Amino acid sequence: MRAPRAIAVCLPITIAALSVCLGRALAQNATTPSTVSQDSIKIGIVIPMTGTSGAVGREISDATKLYMAQHGDTVAGKKIELLIRDDQSVPDNAKRLAQELIVNDKVSFLGAGLTPSAMSMAPMATEAKVPTVVMVSGTSVVVDRSPYYVRTSFTLGQQSGIIADWAIKNGSRKAVAILSDWAPGAEAGKVFEQNFTKGGGQVLETLKVPLANPDFSPFLQRARDLVPDTLFVFVPAGQAGTFARQFSERGLDKSGIKLIGPGDITDDDDLPTTGDALVGVVTAGMYSAVHPSQLNKDYAAAYKKATGHRANFISVGGYDGMNLIYQALKITDGNTDADTMIGTMKGMKWESPRGPISIDPRTRDIVQNIYIRKVEKVGGEPWAIEFETFPAVKDPLKEAAAN
Repeated sequence: MRAPRAIAVCLPITIAALSVCLGRALAQNATTPSTVSQDSIKIGIVIPMTGTSGAVGREISDATKLYMAQHGDTVAGKKIELLIRDDQSVPDNAKRLAQELIVNDKVSFLGAGLTPSAMSMAPMATEAKVPTVVMVSGTSVVVDRSPYYVRTSFTLGQQSGIIADWAIKNGSRKAVAILSDWAPGAEAGKVFEQNFTKGGGQVLETLKVPLANPDFSPFLQRARDLVPDTLFVFVPAGQAGTFARQFSERGLDKSGIKLIGPGDITDDDDLPTTGDALVGVVTAGMYSAVHPSQLNKDYAAAYKKATGHRANFISVGGYDGMNLIYQALKITDGNTDADTMIGTMKGMKWESPRGPISIDPRTRDIVQNIYIRKVEKVGGEPWAIEFETFPAVKDPLKEAAAN
């Protein structure tokens, strides 16, 4: 019995060289979607629908489906097929699923989720030349991992530097940082400390909280014992409710310590469950469900009607990711060649529910407004109300590296 062609080209072979040869076979098989005429165009999104970050995947799934419901499933005369795969928040799963989507499903585009999964998928996207939209990850280096990566989410540096500057301007001088112990947390803390100390402040200590099943109580107690005037916190979307409860239980909401952070800690998906614990908290974020534009009012209403819950900053990363693909396909008249698509996406600009955004042609990263927001009760519920705008913010780490 003859071996299938993709495997036959690898035989005979040593185990040590197997992954290299299979990678070449993967690229050989996977170039088909970009080089032949198709009646349909497949978009494969790899996100955590279950596991510790299942809420993140739900937001992306809901938003991408809403976009298609509003804008149709045909672009440039070609049918769009959306394939969503659950990586269960496990990077190895994401890598395997990306390979299956490329080889078996012949997808023309990928969508990437959390940082570890996006990192693991990058070699697949590069080898097979599949344009990939980073819809969730906020870690700066992710987009650098593949020339076929483009981001529609955010970077934590965009938010952490701005909230540090705001804190200094408003009297903060001694801060403690509480960060989830993974790459996004490290990046948020790094940029915050750089800006905070540059402005004359001091970070007394940085406390790292385990990402899985976190208990914030001992870290909050340690922070309180250090007597800071400001507490800078980054926890991923989905953990803000737990953090808010333990913050309140420790009495820190009445301690006089300012609580600040990137937008994740006042995530719109978590806020309704936090009661009064986060009222008065100030964050820097790229989206609020009550952003005052008419486009966002329409988006938030449609999202709530379709899903039963608030739109949040994760959801707009998926919604805008689909818009980027659709608009690029219109420009190329349905041509999905990877280099053509990436070239088309560079420099694209449009109005998002979050405000004006664009893709930096140099870095392939998102450029967007960052808003200072304060949690206030409106209609009996807490909302992140925007009160100051920093327009067209680029990723500060990439900007620093370029200078």
